[in-house]
Amino acid sequence: MGEKSTKILFLETFAGLITAAFGLIAALAWNEAIKALILQFFKAGSAITGLVIYAVIVTIIAVLATLIIARSLAKVGAEIPEQ
Repeated sequence: MGEKSTKILFLETFAGLITAAFGLIAALAWNEAIKALILQFFKAGSAITGLVIYAVIVTIIAVLATLIIARSLAKVGAEIPEQ
C-alpha cells in the first residue's frame, strides 16, 4: 500500500511539466530583456561583442544560481538529481 497511485503519479508528473513550461517561458522572457539591455550599450555594428558579453553574463548567473541551489539542498541533506 506504500506505492503511489497512478493518479497521484500522473498529477505529480503533470505539475512538474507545467512548472517546467512556465520556467522556460520566464527564461525566454529574461533572455529577450537581457539582449535588449545589452543592445542599448552597444552599437549595431558590434553585435558579436554584445552576444559574447551576453553569453558571459548568462553563464555567470547560471553558475551562481546552481551553486546557491546546491548549497540550499545540501543544508537539508538533498542533492541535485543527475540528468
